[in-house]
Amino acid sequence: MKDLTPKEIVSELDKYIVGQKNAKKSVAIALRNRWRRQRLSDEMREEVVPNNIILIGSTGVGKTEIARRLANLADAPFIKIEASKFTEVGYVGRDVESIVRDLMDIAVSMVQSEMEKTVSEEAENLANERLLDLLFPTNGAPKTASENPEVAERQQRTRDKLRNKLMAGKFEDKVVEIDVSSEGMPMMQVFGPVGLEEMGMNLQEIFGSAIPKKRKQRRTIVSEARRILAMEEVTKLIDHEEALREARSRVENSGIVFLDEIDKVVSGNTGAGPDVSREGVQRDILPIIEGSNVITKYGVVRTDHVLFIAAGAFHVSKPSDMIPELQGRFPIRVEMDTLNSDDFVKILTHPQNALIKQYTALMETEGVKLKFTKGAINAIAQIATEVNEAMENIGARRLHTIMTTLLEDILFEKSEVASESVSITKEMVVGQLSKIVQDQDLSRYIL
Repeated sequence: MKDLTPKEIVSELDKYIVGQKNAKKSVAIALRNRWRRQRLSDEMREEVVPNNIILIGSTGVGKTEIARRLANLADAPFIKIEASKFTEVGYVGRDVESIVRDLMDIAVSMVQSEMEKTVSEEAENLANERLLDLLFPTNGAPKTASENPEVAERQQRTRDKLRNKLMAGKFEDKVVEIDVSSEGMPMMQVFGPVGLEEMGMNLQEIFGSAIPKKRKQRRTIVSEARRILAMEEVTKLIDHEEALREARSRVENSGIVFLDEIDKVVSGNTGAGPDVSREGVQRDILPIIEGSNVITKYGVVRTDHVLFIAAGAFHVSKPSDMIPELQGRFPIRVEMDTLNSDDFVKILTHPQNALIKQYTALMETEGVKLKFTKGAINAIAQIATEVNEAMENIGARRLHTIMTTLLEDILFEKSEVASESVSITKEMVVGQLSKIVQDQDLSRYIL
């Protein structure tokens, strides 16, 4: 986890997210507290639990982006899931424990990818040595200098020359025959009453050496063979047990789960009975958030210190409609600010991934330079605000539909132009979009 102060975390989030100061402050404190917890004594560390957060606001105000960028800053395992996809235990559908299993899969991939980078150079060198053996067999030459020093020395000089040629790319298109592992036994899905239905169990892992690994010959060019052999060498060099230990530690101590659409499993009608997709899911998800042991194919994973960030619009229901136990597990609640025209102007221009920067970069790949005047940007922001007020408020996502409609002809036609500069003016924006905005029926379908 990067050593970032809360102010530095907010500063990093400001590069991608406009406004939402309260939400940024809350998640920055939550992330910093995780860093502080790692520096406590073992006894005290176990007592400190994460302060889970509920972000309350309509779609398109930055809830998901805040959680995703936060996970990137922490270099932590992160998963975004939608609460409405889960059902109560005993019904058809995914059970809530699959959240932890998926998070563990992500962590394992993260750690293995990091380890692969550290050994990639060594693995490629070993792959090149194996390619030399395939391209130029020794044909019974002595392997050690003690057997025949002169022959061994001559063999080494020849091998060094051939290695230099191989590294220079002289043999890239030469065909070689390599011995590779064939596809293993298929994954066997296990169905049972204890939440194991999504645990993939590999028969090779269960029976170990009882089922020998199959090998097969494959003819390919040197460049492709190097990639295949390097992957095999990487697998040999990585300590997989250490990777699993590190992945489990990251999930348990720095994992972040983003529970989107939490309001969809909250019933605003207190007179209704239990609902499979509502109160039942809340009851099932409660133990995961409180802290429990979840069985995965990598072993048992504890969720006591996983940070949960929930988000929802809460148009129909309220956070107080959640079951009391679940409410208590989300002590921090932040109401997101509604975006206005000024915010849209900043969203279009300031962030590193701003829409105008994206479209400009896309068109530059074909030699077309897009330029947006200040008036055009203000007009786009104003139209987005008007459409959001007239119809469903979808926040910054409205800018995507407006920009796509505005630039449709340019994106379609300018591919045939070798080099050109196109200026987007206020008059062009108003002329292209004003009729659609004024026609309510047409606006509903297009914007």
